[in-house]
Amino acid sequence: MTQAVTYKRETKSVAFQGKIIVLESLTLVLSTKEKEQRKKEIERCFFEVFSKYGDRFP
Repeated sequence: MTQAVTYKRETKSVAFQGKIIVLESLTLVLSTKEKEQRKKEIERCFFEVFSKYGDRFP
């Protein structure tokens, strides 16, 4: 089964060197369960890195 991918779009106009530039940001929309899964995976990866190199920092 294929799940549709949706994004939240944020647009902002800013002045830069006398010109108006449109900045557009797309953020992936995830369910609460998917957000928790990704957060846990990131935390696990950070833990592995910091536990490996943590003794190098005071």
